[in-house]
Amino acid sequence: MTATGAHSYLRPEDMRRVASYEFAPKALVEGYFSGRHRSLDRGSSTEFRDYRPYTQGDDPQRIDWRVFARTDRHYLRNYHQETSMNCHILLDSSASMAFGRDPSKLQYASFFSAALAYLVIRGKDRVSLGLFDEGLRDFFPLGSTSKHLSRILTTLEQNRPGSQTGFAQVLKQAAPLIKGRGSLVILSDFLEEPAEVFDALGIYLHRGFRVYLFQILDPQELQLPDRGLSSFRDLETGQQVVAHAREIQGAYDEAMTAHQRALRALARRRQIHLQTARTDTHYFQLFDVLVQRPR
Repeated sequence: MTATGAHSYLRPEDMRRVASYEFAPKALVEGYFSGRHRSLDRGSSTEFRDYRPYTQGDDPQRIDWRVFARTDRHYLRNYHQETSMNCHILLDSSASMAFGRDPSKLQYASFFSAALAYLVIRGKDRVSLGLFDEGLRDFFPLGSTSKHLSRILTTLEQNRPGSQTGFAQVLKQAAPLIKGRGSLVILSDFLEEPAEVFDALGIYLHRGFRVYLFQILDPQELQLPDRGLSSFRDLETGQQVVAHAREIQGAYDEAMTAHQRALRALARRRQIHLQTARTDTHYFQLFDVLVQRPR
C-alpha cells in the first residue's frame, strides 16, 4: 500500500523506514495492559459475526453486494478477529504549536500523524483525524483506503496554526464523532492546566478508549535559554513581556518542571500513556518507545 502523489509529511524515504514499525500502531490499538483480545471488525477470519452500514472512508471492496441487491443499501460484513484496529488522531493546531523552527511543533506532530495514519492503513485498518484549536476545525471519520490517506495527508499540508487552545471544548465536540471503541491519540504541547486536560478525557476513558498523549515541545520550552534582555510573547493571547532571561530563568524552569510532574502524575493515576517528544529528536523515536515497551 502506498500513498498517492507527493506529500511533504510522508516522503518516500520515510515510508520505507516507518514500514519497519508496523507493530507500533497495533501496540497503540491493542494496549499494553489489556492483552490480546477478540473484537468485532473486519479481518481475514472466516467466523462471520454480523453486518454494519457502509460509511465514507470504508473500503468499497468490502461491500456485500448480495445484501445490496436485496436491500438497496450498502453493508459491510463484520468478523470476529483478534484485535480491534480503530485509531483516532487528534492534532492540536492552536497558535502555540507554531513555536519552533525546522521543525515547528505543529510540523513535528504532523510528520508523526502522517506516519501513524500510513501504518494503520497499510495494515488494512482504520484511522480518523481531527484538527483543533479552540474548537474542532476539521474531522475525517474512520477510513482505510489509499484515497482516505491521501485526503489526510493533503489536509495536514494545508493546515496552519490557529487560535487559542480549547481542549475541554474540543473533546466534548469530538465525542459524538469518535464512535465505538479503539485508541485515541492526541498530539499537543499540553500547555494547559493539567487537571483540566485529564478531566476532559474522562468521557473517553469511561467509554473504554485507550488514550495516548504525545506532548510535543521545543527544547527552548523545556529549558529557557539565556539570551539576555528578550521579548517574550504568548502566541495565543498576544501578551508580551520584556525581561532579562537570566532573571526569570529559575522561576520559569521551576514552573515547567512542576507542570510536567503534574501531567505525569495524572497520567499514571488514570493509566494513560504520556510521552514527551522534543522537536530536536526525530519523530521516529515515538515509534521506538512503542515497539520497545514490553507487551
